[in-house]
Amino acid sequence: MFKYFSSALKCNQFLGAFLTRESQLVRTMVVGWGHKSTADKARRYATQHNLPYIALEDGFIRSLDLGCKGAQPLSLVVDHTGIYYDAGEPSDLENLLNVSGWETPELMESARCAMRDIIRHNLSKYNHAPDAPTWVWGETPAPRVLVLDQTVGDASVTLGGTDEHTFRAMLEEALTAYPLSQVWVKTHPDVIAGKKRGYLAAYAAGRGVRVIAADCAPLSLLAGADVVYTVTSQMGFEALMLGKEVHCFGMPFYAGWGLTRDRLTCSRRKKQRNLEEIFAAAYLLYARYVNPIRGERCDIHDAIGLLAEQRGQNERNRCFHVCVGFRWWKRPYARAYLQSTGGQTVFYRNAKRAVYDVWAKGGELVAWSSGVDAALQKICDDRGIRLTRMEDGFIRSVGLGSDFNWPYSLVLDRKGIYYDPSRPSELEDILNAMPEHPDRTALLERAVALRALILENGLTKYNTGFRAVLPDFPQGRNIILVPGQVEDDASVRCGGFGMTNLDVLRIAREARPDAFIIYKPHPDVESGNRQGALPDATALRYADSILRDFPMGRLLLLVHEVHTLTSQTGFEALLRGVRVFTYGGPFYAGWGLTEDRQAFPRRKTRLSLDELVAGALLLYPSYYDWQTGNFCRAEDVCCRLLQPDGQMRGRVWARLATVARGFLRRMGR
Repeated sequence: MFKYFSSALKCNQFLGAFLTRESQLVRTMVVGWGHKSTADKARRYATQHNLPYIALEDGFIRSLDLGCKGAQPLSLVVDHTGIYYDAGEPSDLENLLNVSGWETPELMESARCAMRDIIRHNLSKYNHAPDAPTWVWGETPAPRVLVLDQTVGDASVTLGGTDEHTFRAMLEEALTAYPLSQVWVKTHPDVIAGKKRGYLAAYAAGRGVRVIAADCAPLSLLAGADVVYTVTSQMGFEALMLGKEVHCFGMPFYAGWGLTRDRLTCSRRKKQRNLEEIFAAAYLLYARYVNPIRGERCDIHDAIGLLAEQRGQNERNRCFHVCVGFRWWKRPYARAYLQSTGGQTVFYRNAKRAVYDVWAKGGELVAWSSGVDAALQKICDDRGIRLTRMEDGFIRSVGLGSDFNWPYSLVLDRKGIYYDPSRPSELEDILNAMPEHPDRTALLERAVALRALILENGLTKYNTGFRAVLPDFPQGRNIILVPGQVEDDASVRCGGFGMTNLDVLRIAREARPDAFIIYKPHPDVESGNRQGALPDATALRYADSILRDFPMGRLLLLVHEVHTLTSQTGFEALLRGVRVFTYGGPFYAGWGLTEDRQAFPRRKTRLSLDELVAGALLLYPSYYDWQTGNFCRAEDVCCRLLQPDGQMRGRVWARLATVARGFLRRMGR
């Protein structure tokens, strides 16, 4: 049991996951937040009741948005001795750096990999800001000097042995040491957000020093500097990661170990440490990480991967989005998948007004893929407007989209759309370039693990069908599955080459006269949500059996071949090692993995199955977790869908409307 007096801890729904180790050892403990006033109260309570006390604080790679805006942390530090930013007393981190024996080759390699990925993805404690504007450094000659401001009331300032006068002294020394250089002062993001006050903005302006009041990603700004001055800011350590010269006027956790030029000393810090050792101690051993979608502890590499995905989506969406033609029930989906800390989304019913708005203000026009006609495409091409098509992804939900189940995956394609082989798409470009992808090795490792997760749990696009008993199949015959499709669906219209479900059944029977053919109608048609039902008597002219309401993931393990027009079932069959014949132009055809009736001249690369998985499931779609309200990865969505409460649904009355619609269709109205 945890006893705490902090509202921040009360709001942290993953506190138990962060403190799993302690909760297994101690029945009751008191936890406090850093050195806030609530922590003083918690310490007194622990002393009075003879209970263990643990100090918590945000980790060094925390979240996408600011903590003061309510973003939940992916990382916390847990300290049984003190807290890392209090130089007046020991901490678990300081004690760790003062002893030896933990610096294993495996840990150091893990630290190097984590640092490399943090730098490559421009990650920091908060990750909501864009890269630094080019005008900051411009053509400024070296050495370029950056002075870091902090917030008034920051405990790391006073507990780091400094005060407001230190900041002025630091700026004056920078100006004196580099009289011919351009010196900049960087304002803290909490000050930019209007949540707190800083120390240096007014003073710097009075001294004629430029102030960077724009919010920008710390590493992108530090990359252009040569010399960094700080009191206790974490950006000082990030500057060390980038190989910069760092002057410390306070005593942050990374000072006093021989890496920085220090104005203060700490007699307790007795060893010389290199960058990798301090990083490993602070980021790998001292900090803890929790995956919020899975609700369990993870390592730093998983946290980096999740934050990198969130930051990448945030930056891609950093623009003005004008959405046109979205039905009311799809608007929340679009708004969620287009969200950004620096973006805006508006909706129009009228295409002309939408086009004018995006043309006048800039940004991009977003439309559901099936709603993009030739006229809309032409006007966007003529006016130079970027048109983005939105469509369901390949691991979507538990239940049908037409039943108002919220999508955990959508694709946003700025070139075409994956199901239309008549024109290029971003997926096609991704797959053509996959063998030369700079992260190919890591992507293939993820693809192997993701495919194993999908197969182990029988996951598919909609994860429908719950019948437990499978009809007996004849022994000794080739078993073929023909998945039915919605014949007026955009993927059939664009990639079906004029063929129908009945055509596929007929061709499959002609090709395999002795096979046992199973026809499985599309669940949207079976539910009455979409048109195009094939009468049983007609289907049974070529099929031996019609199978309904059976999990596709289980069925695919029992068949030898899949014959399909454009159905995603063909892709799901490939994942399970099933032979696939395509008669239309699905996204997975033409890469050397399927036997195709059509030709695909733009698809020039022969792919392995894992390369196809990496491109189609890891790189192309966007994934969104509705419970936490954050972007995530394919692996996270699979884990979410396996949870008992994993699927988010639309309002009850909306689903009732779907049932009524299906009933009226059956009644012939």
